[in-house]
Amino acid sequence: MRLKKLVLALSALLASLAPALAEDPPSAKVLFASVSTPSAGPARAIGFYADGCLSGAQALPIDGQTWQAMRLSRNRRFGTPELINMIEKLSSDAAQYDGWPGLLVGDMSEPRGGPMISGHASHQIGLDVDIWLTPMPDHRLSLREREDLSAQSVLKNDGTLFIDPKKFTPAGEKLVMRAASYPEVQRIFVHPGIKKDLCDNWKGDRSNLAKVRPYWGHDDHIHIRLFCPKGQTDCTAQNAVDMKDDGCGENLAWWLSDAPWKPAEPVKPAKPTKPAKKPSRPSYKILSDLPKACAAVLTAAAPSPLPAAALTPAIPLPPLAPWPEIGPVPTPRPAG
Repeated sequence: MRLKKLVLALSALLASLAPALAEDPPSAKVLFASVSTPSAGPARAIGFYADGCLSGAQALPIDGQTWQAMRLSRNRRFGTPELINMIEKLSSDAAQYDGWPGLLVGDMSEPRGGPMISGHASHQIGLDVDIWLTPMPDHRLSLREREDLSAQSVLKNDGTLFIDPKKFTPAGEKLVMRAASYPEVQRIFVHPGIKKDLCDNWKGDRSNLAKVRPYWGHDDHIHIRLFCPKGQTDCTAQNAVDMKDDGCGENLAWWLSDAPWKPAEPVKPAKPTKPAKKPSRPSYKILSDLPKACAAVLTAAAPSPLPAAALTPAIPLPPLAPWPEIGPVPTPRPAG
């Protein structure tokens, strides 16, 4: 009788634990967004730009002489030392030589890299940064202003894909090509209209024009991506840019056609012949989908003491709404 009661009790316990055991694991982007500090140790980019994490990240100070960091509440000011150095150098060079008064710096990476809750598929290993195409103002923005101000599109307001020369000025052209000239820069994503403007009007050194790549959603900022740092074998390189092709031919013509902007054809679901099986794993990315080293990065201790630059100031309410995911705009554009 006593054995029977024990078996029944164990059965009841297992039954009560079954729902918890059956729960799906948390998404990787929730895990990485929940950590507010970098890990201790040397900086290391792990994995690919859109599938990895960042160990030993450094924080970009919220203010420099020629830059200001935006959207501080997102806590996305982290990167490798190479990225921090490039931002500081670009901000100084552009102000000194190109007539660009300073950088407004958008998303870099989260404190330990990894996938983000919203806004980007890449920016995961500390080698990507968004630079707004809005020049830095002549005063220090308040914490609230950095949340509320938005980057301004440089396109015409007529629905075409082309830039407004009053918004994308020669100083903006110099900023893009200055960044492309740096040997540590692997590529720069821009709106197709910006690429066309540079193809048509850039009179300086065109040897790095191939690095400037058209992509959706970059009409108000540029996305600068660095090469994997030397000696970091855990970093997965992106395919090389063909530097012999400036990208001003067939590739640009495709981006300026209606093809990239048309909505995808709806796929009709096939009629199931059998009851659908429960998926063996979640449809979203989980921690085990990332490089193995990322599990240790996620749980590693933070530096002690924490560098002052890594502290996120308290932002006055209300908080800013999440950024939308960047993707194709499903609207055919006039040729204009």
